Amino acid sequence: MSRREDRPAPGAMNCSQVSDLLPFFVCDELSAPELEAVAAHLASCATCAAQLEEERALFAIVSDAPQPADRLDPSGILLSQCRSELAEGLDQIAAPPAKTRVRPLAWLRRYMVLRPAWSAVFLVLLGIAVGSRISFLQTGEVDSGGSRVVRAAPPLTDEQLAKMAVAGIHYAPASGDEPGTVQLQLSAEQPYVLTGPLDDTGVRRVLTYVVENGQQFDAGTRLDCLDALRAATKEADVHRALLAAARKDGNPAVRLKALDALRESTEQPDVVEVYLDALEHDSNPGIRVEAVNVLVGSLERQGEASVMVLAPPPPR
Repeated sequence: MSRREDRPAPGAMNCSQVSDLLPFFVCDELSAPELEAVAAHLASCATCAAQLEEERALFAIVSDAPQPADRLDPSGILLSQCRSELAEGLDQIAAPPAKTRVRPLAWLRRYMVLRPAWSAVFLVLLGIAVGSRISFLQTGEVDSGGSRVVRAAPPLTDEQLAKMAVAGIHYAPASGDEPGTVQLQLSAEQPYVLTGPLDDTGVRRVLTYVVENGQQFDAGTRLDCLDALRAATKEADVHRALLAAARKDGNPAVRLKALDALRESTEQPDVVEVYLDALEHDSNPGIRVEAVNVLVGSLERQGEASVMVLAPPPPR
């Protein structure tokens, strides 16, 4: 194939000149005069016309060949997730930089680095003092019957939830008879750590709020909340949050995880409706494939249950 700058001037062309321009002709990369000259020659030359058909066949084969990106990410989930994370990263970069906070105890850090032995003693004593103080505060009041009354933290209001940011989530799965425990590091007007079992309504309120209001939190935080809520899908507030995330979340990875958490609840009509809606309208092919698999599996389970009900009892 000849280089573009070495092409002959438009006009009457011979077979050799037209042969060099046929690949550009197929790809529509010729100028208007060149296009007219080549078309005029092809109209009168059967050999060049046959060569043009070969070039077109080769171009079609190359165009239909599978691309490496299609083999690595056939469903497009990875590409969609990367685009979403890139957009969120650009938004964070465009945000004004946080003001540098004054650290009045910076001298204490330098002192502890230079004197590690005394620093260890100081930290042990500080831990004992703080632990005893926290234990005193958590003990609460004791009524006349001798039972302990624990002061529960007041639930977060809607205004507080709207202003808060989740700095970290740690979920410890259930072991034995003990329910799973969630630890939430919240950054609000006054940062604090919220710890409790998953069956605690205050903990679930924060988790479901993050899932239902995805525009306020990053995708990683929403995915962590979904991981924790998988163990409480029978709760009404969790069920409602999973349905909302599966329908409205802008990140396909979050929508896919919400649908996966609902796969064991396909006996409920609203869950089936969500899967059908994802199958018909979701733009991500991976989510549509997941919806098909779950719906087919649900139909198979219903068929097996019907067969077991209709089967005659074994002879005695």
